[in-house]
Amino acid sequence: MSENLTRRRFLGVAAATFATPYIITSKALGAPGVPSASNRIAVATIGHGNQMPGLFYTVRGRDDTPIVAVCDVQKNRREEWKAKAEEKNKGVTAYNDFRELLARPDIDAIVMAVPDHWHAPMAVAAAKAGKDIYCEKPLSLTVYEARAMVNAVRRYDRILQTGSMQRSSEQFRRACELVLNGRIGQVKTIHIGLPNNGKQSSEQVLAEEPIPADFDYEMWLGPAPWKPFNNVRVSGDYGGGWRYLRDHSGGMLTDWGAHHFDIAQWALGMDNSGPTQILPPNGKDIKTLTYRYANGVEMYNGMAEGMPDSNGVLFTGTEGKIFVNRGMIRSWPDSILNIPIASDEINLIRSNNQIGNWVDCIRNRELPICDVEIGARSATVCHLGNIAQWVGRPLNWNPKTEQIVGDPEAARWLDRPRRAPWTV
Repeated sequence: MSENLTRRRFLGVAAATFATPYIITSKALGAPGVPSASNRIAVATIGHGNQMPGLFYTVRGRDDTPIVAVCDVQKNRREEWKAKAEEKNKGVTAYNDFRELLARPDIDAIVMAVPDHWHAPMAVAAAKAGKDIYCEKPLSLTVYEARAMVNAVRRYDRILQTGSMQRSSEQFRRACELVLNGRIGQVKTIHIGLPNNGKQSSEQVLAEEPIPADFDYEMWLGPAPWKPFNNVRVSGDYGGGWRYLRDHSGGMLTDWGAHHFDIAQWALGMDNSGPTQILPPNGKDIKTLTYRYANGVEMYNGMAEGMPDSNGVLFTGTEGKIFVNRGMIRSWPDSILNIPIASDEINLIRSNNQIGNWVDCIRNRELPICDVEIGARSATVCHLGNIAQWVGRPLNWNPKTEQIVGDPEAARWLDRPRRAPWTV
């Protein structure tokens, strides 16, 4: 015992300490109807463009997922969303640099809705920092990055939900269950209808424009090649903007393809595999981008004539057809939809909310409905379609080794250079 702390003084201090009641706040215990602090998952949101609002309000609408931080490279925007978060949870911090956010030990999980070129560097860094992740689709900008994300999530034992939210739709799940259980017989073809016919991204020269004072353009570019600022480049407009620029995305083939090709993969039982041949249109016998699977199924980018919508997924088998899109499912013959799936047949995971399923899996540490591996495989289907069209020739793909066979030039597109200091 220190010379400055006598036994008598020590006992007096101890008595005073234990006589003082230990107060546990209602915030720690959880007020009526509000989960206790130990049951809450502190969430940070990153990238507040046009894809984030739906995710943000879903997270904010829950009592067990307080938003404690927001991040965006545009000051006015991050302050706007900080204020929205503080409508429910005070003390929210706004960040320009996501790395500062990841360094906080009190943040459990992140929701990312950033341009595609940022997905892998940000998600890998988040996994290393011990955060669980909700990542918008497509999972990655390249095939290599998709695998790097899987490896990081597995190595650091994280939960990553891919934002291919059609897996949480009753119509899509039902269509896939019917196909998997043989209701249309042997699957022969799949037609995928995408907005703008799955238009690819491309190289574009955009004139230099002044950088807005509140916009950190260098941070927006991050790992992407340096190009002069242009408002089109940083726009999240679904009809243009970065989604159609090759440095940042793969166009509608990856943006919407990550929805519909994902459903095709699900229905084929290919969540851990993929096609073996990818054939670009050649103006002759191959009319549209075509995928061939080892089981003989052919998948086409483009909807068959006579379908109720040009956007959606059409499965054609030896005994019938099923068409599915958001809010719609049809079959030929009609009776296919009237046959319920029995308990001893293939029953897929049921989810009615992609965020809700993610939160549940953060708690129970089970794989989410669109786990990182699933997101990687579906994104790879999209990327391979782009690569085949960029090089203008068929590709042979080994889904086990995830390599393009016999075409070193095409294989170079499996990844892209990244600017320092950004890595995966």
